[in-house]
Amino acid sequence: MNKNLAAVVIGLSVIISFAIIGGAYKYRYKTEESITVTGLGEKDFESDLINWSATYSRKFVDLKTAYAQLKDDKKVVENYLISKGIKANDLLFSAVNVQRLEEDKYDANNKFIGRVFVGYSLTQSVSIGSKEIDLVESVSREITDLIEKGIELNSGSPSYYYSKLSELKIDLLAKASADAKQRAETIAKSAGGGLGNLKKANMGVFQIVGKNQNETYENGGTFNTSSRIKTASITVKTDYTIN
Repeated sequence: MNKNLAAVVIGLSVIISFAIIGGAYKYRYKTEESITVTGLGEKDFESDLINWSATYSRKFVDLKTAYAQLKDDKKVVENYLISKGIKANDLLFSAVNVQRLEEDKYDANNKFIGRVFVGYSLTQSVSIGSKEIDLVESVSREITDLIEKGIELNSGSPSYYYSKLSELKIDLLAKASADAKQRAETIAKSAGGGLGNLKKANMGVFQIVGKNQNETYENGGTFNTSSRIKTASITVKTDYTIN
């Protein structure tokens, strides 16, 4: 009798154990069901800051004379820019760069015999940082007029920036998160389930490219400064549970 009772108890214990294990497995399997989607936030915007610079130079055998000429050029450049509407406070002149110039010397048989001093090259640049984008763009195109005044000038291309990048990034993160949730809901519904809680979210790389420009996204992020109108984007990778 005791042997039969013991066998029954053992049997019931085994059945209960398997039931518990099976239930735990089902619960574990159910809780691990999830869906992973990536949402995109994208927005076009216009730069509100411009930076432009130009370089002018003088060459002369005598350093003092070259410096005096460059000093006169600076005054001409400054007066020209102010006459075009640029504020004096927006002008920044660099320190003068001095370079000693030498040339190779050859004898009558075209044999190199050394280098000889031929003078100095003095260079200075002027840069403008302003919110008046249209004005600075116009000046950057017309600045070569100074060449007619005898100034050796090299004008660079403007660079464009945006002063509200932090606010823009927050806006894009919200859009990317909403896009990811909508995608997850669509997939879950199509599969006959429902979307559960958010388990994890990872932000992708912040990218800024010129609008309608064929630029390549970089792993570390792209930051376009050559285009006035830009497109910013960011991705958010999310994991949701499925009900």
